[in-house]
Amino acid sequence: MATLETKATGSSSTPGLSWARVCKECGQQHESQDSHLYEYQDEVDDELVCHICLQPLLRPMDTPCGHTYCFHCLSNFLKEQDFCPVDRQRLQLHQCRPSSLLVRNLLDKLTVMCPHSEECQQQMQRCELQPHLHNRCPVFRRLREEAEKRKRPSWNELKGRKGDGESSGDAKHSATLSRNPTRDQPEPGLINPAYEESEDDNTPLRSSLVAEANMVELFREPEEELGFRIVGGKDTPLGNIVIQEIVRDSLAARDGRLAPGDHILEVNDVSLASVPHARAVAVLLQPSLLRLTVMQEKGFKSRDPRADHHPSSSIISHNPHGNATSNHNPGTVLQVMLMKSQRTEPLGIKLIRKSDESGVFILDLLSGGLAAKDGKLKNNDKVLAINGHDLRHGTPESAAQIIQASEVRVNFVVMRPSESQEEGGSSREGQHNRAARRAPEPQYFRRQSTYMKDPPGGFSSQEKTVSLKKEPRLSLGITIAGGRDCRSRLPVYITSVQPVGCLHRDGTIKRGDILLSINGVDLTQLTYNEAVSALKAQTAQSQVVLRVIQTLSEDSEDETEAANKDELDAMDDPRDDTLNWTPLWTRWLGLPSHMHWCRDIVLHKTNNESWGFSIVGGYEESHGQQPFFIKTIVPGTPAHFDGRLKCGDEIVAVNGATTVGMNNSSLIPMLKLQKNKVTLTVVSWPGSLV
Repeated sequence: MATLETKATGSSSTPGLSWARVCKECGQQHESQDSHLYEYQDEVDDELVCHICLQPLLRPMDTPCGHTYCFHCLSNFLKEQDFCPVDRQRLQLHQCRPSSLLVRNLLDKLTVMCPHSEECQQQMQRCELQPHLHNRCPVFRRLREEAEKRKRPSWNELKGRKGDGESSGDAKHSATLSRNPTRDQPEPGLINPAYEESEDDNTPLRSSLVAEANMVELFREPEEELGFRIVGGKDTPLGNIVIQEIVRDSLAARDGRLAPGDHILEVNDVSLASVPHARAVAVLLQPSLLRLTVMQEKGFKSRDPRADHHPSSSIISHNPHGNATSNHNPGTVLQVMLMKSQRTEPLGIKLIRKSDESGVFILDLLSGGLAAKDGKLKNNDKVLAINGHDLRHGTPESAAQIIQASEVRVNFVVMRPSESQEEGGSSREGQHNRAARRAPEPQYFRRQSTYMKDPPGGFSSQEKTVSLKKEPRLSLGITIAGGRDCRSRLPVYITSVQPVGCLHRDGTIKRGDILLSINGVDLTQLTYNEAVSALKAQTAQSQVVLRVIQTLSEDSEDETEAANKDELDAMDDPRDDTLNWTPLWTRWLGLPSHMHWCRDIVLHKTNNESWGFSIVGGYEESHGQQPFFIKTIVPGTPAHFDGRLKCGDEIVAVNGATTVGMNNSSLIPMLKLQKNKVTLTVVSWPGSLV
């Protein structure tokens, strides 16, 4: 056993301690690139100590030669050397692997002291320190509140500045965000119903949004995807690069720190503030270690200090629709706190995942268990968070780890299905059958757009027709994807042009082109299988006339370079999403509106709270007419709980009225006037997968 000195350098009462200088994870003062510092209370086994810094391991990495180091220590060492520090065998970072779950759990259970020990004497497991700092430590809370008061102006000041800086670019704004993520002035063209406070009702006033700039490091294997989709870029109205979706079971989903709506400010010290979308994709495709600086919205913070104290079980968001029979009702969000008599007491909860929906669900409450005795959690509740950890895209395993590492208090935030959803089957059919009998997800009901609009500035499309004579048995040599039966209702598009086909010799048809028709047969409304059958039937003819749409952008050359991958082999299954090439998000923006498919999203609320989303776009003299895009969805709001709106969605109508030709000052009152219900007609394209 080795007795280790603590890594602490001082307590919170040390003069000069400020919110900007303190680490948001360990609570100590250190440089952002340095390892976290902890005050360990017990002796630590030598096997859990890094051979470089001689301190308990942080993010332990195992080498092929059998040694274990902190991730930071090893990566910094290998920047200068190319061998293992202990036995000097040849070593590269990509050869190393994260240590086993057992080792990480042992490290997480090491006892540490709150770094602000002069005012906070709490001891806890190391994995509990960050939740303690953000939720219970009085010093940390005071530092945060003082920083917010200094940096965030009042709403009246914001309204007074609304017209200022209309000519400032998105790059300047993004640079401001990286230094001050609390949005100290509005963006040009930004409609912010998400940020508005109630001034004419009796609901508790809420301050501006709480946002934090955090660093997230991801280490991926060669050829491994990060597992999230992005939208935005300087060549689009969104400006910033924003995470649209986290892919289930991916590296990002397992890591758990990134979430939809996060703005990516930097990647490995390369700013994404002023780069086009395709360039951002190329930067994110770098191998091995990625160090992401992201701005993460934390939702509204109540001005009433009593709001921080919740009863053991309370509805933190009433039924968002107020109508239990609504087909669009996602359910009611509840907060439930369970108190264990001792840390090791089991809660008696069985957690599962579903094949058709991401996240963690309660399968059963064990009879006689703590949760069953409490009686507030129910079967089929969706677990949104535990002890502040976001589990909307989590796994039962990650949820179990959080519960096991928790102290005596375990806070659940769950979404309970509405009564209409629970009535999908009889009790004897069981929970699984009820889910199977439920109507399809309302967000997948689509219709062809009747709203005519132009693409965003810098994007366009052109139609091409190819007529060629061929031998009846000669293949066209293309693979396709899409179809109106896929999740995003995409048109059929070309994923590869094979060098053995007649279209490759012609050279007119390119990967990413949208198929309109073949020999006069319309392909725009077909499912994938219907399109394949139509192509096979017409290819048997001796003459083929093919009509396609090619989308264009000002950065098309950069896009081609960034998205360039080897063509798929003709024998590969074109339906395999892990192999199939997909266009960048910006490729869809140039499509003419008659190729769009829309969906109606109805949001409900029962008071004057915010709808919970912000918008960019609209008519501006300097940029002309731009579509309205969803830029931010705020946690804890109707838009967030509904779950169907995504960052990057285009709003083409509000309550059936087209948004084409509107400017900011026209759409703001329209949204404000909708007190309890609003219908948004949106077009949603899948973000670029990285």
